[in-house]
Amino acid sequence: MPPALRRGMTSLALLCLCAAYIQGGLSKLLDVPDAVAEATALGLPLPGVTAIAVIVLELGASALILSGAWRWLASLVLASFTLAATFIANRYWMLPVGQERFMTANAFFEHLGLAGAFLFVALQDTSRTAGP
Repeated sequence: MPPALRRGMTSLALLCLCAAYIQGGLSKLLDVPDAVAEATALGLPLPGVTAIAVIVLELGASALILSGAWRWLASLVLASFTLAATFIANRYWMLPVGQERFMTANAFFEHLGLAGAFLFVALQDTSRTAGP
């Protein structure tokens, strides 16, 4: 594969991977009271502080991944955040059998896939930068 095509595909893949976090961070930034309400509804401590921290994390880690600066670390941070958020917000096993449980279980496993993709990015980034 030509190097320019490889770089372009890599950039597009990383943008697609970060898209939900960019959209989520911007959405929360544009409506902080709603972000605080979401944190409150999830029972998170210090909802105002938590909401701001999530905005900074989603946008900051995405920017690092897309820029290539500390990509491995930002990928590990988003993988960890995604796992934590998944277990907090998508507890499908606590729902009665039905459509809501099905949809929540689907979201749970999709988020596991996202976390796995971020781990893969971290591995690729560290192996690319590792010296002999």
